[in-house]
Amino acid sequence: MSTPAPGTIEEEWGVPIPGVILPPERWTQTALKRMPAEGRLDWSSLFGRVAPVVLDLGCGNGRFLLGSALSRPDHDHLGIDTLPVVIRYARRRGNQRGLTNLKFAVGGATELLRDYVPPGSVAEIHCYHPQPYVDPKSAHRRLISPAFLALVHRSLKPGGLFVIQTDHPDYWNYMRRVVPIFFDFRIQPGPWPDAPEGRTRREILARQRGLKVYRGYGWSRVDLNVDEAISAAERQPMPFFRRDRRHRDIDRLERE
Repeated sequence: MSTPAPGTIEEEWGVPIPGVILPPERWTQTALKRMPAEGRLDWSSLFGRVAPVVLDLGCGNGRFLLGSALSRPDHDHLGIDTLPVVIRYARRRGNQRGLTNLKFAVGGATELLRDYVPPGSVAEIHCYHPQPYVDPKSAHRRLISPAFLALVHRSLKPGGLFVIQTDHPDYWNYMRRVVPIFFDFRIQPGPWPDAPEGRTRREILARQRGLKVYRGYGWSRVDLNVDEAISAAERQPMPFFRRDRRHRDIDRLERE
């Protein structure tokens, strides 16, 4: 993999990637190579300061977090994804932009929240285009579930922000039923103002191929009885997917 010259603005699918390549002497290290052997993450030790923490679950190649870390230097950021190859791209770009408020790790979103994130310690959690697993035999692998949303709620500070996005209308219909049980939910009617062409690689690809992108956000409900919320969410019908060829084409491009 060749290294662009300092000052280079990289593009992906015709859309600039946030930030520019810095001279090598200004590069940093954004790899979180391993989770604690015991206990939970200590954010102040990880980032060397006390600051609001932003998580991106299923961060892909890091496009959203790069932009957020650059525009919000007063926030610390952690992205996680199960695919090592995309994390390698994310780390390289974070390193080359000299970002000290950004870390990337390989791993699962549920495991991160369940085992390593201290309850009530995170300001924002973002989840862009979670894999829907349209085959009913793989439904148990879907990330958005009542138990997962309960973990998100537990991880956030009271009133913390949860952001979610998908290009699957049937998955979105399910999200619109279950997410408001845990969060004071709002629909974002159009592109995010900070990234009008797309916050993520998947969003850019979907829009270029004519797919509608569904976006929403909400603040964790402070009046929530978690057990009652999980029970109410579990009573909602699971999504049934009507998937068209454009989704299959984008899935293939993302794997390449």
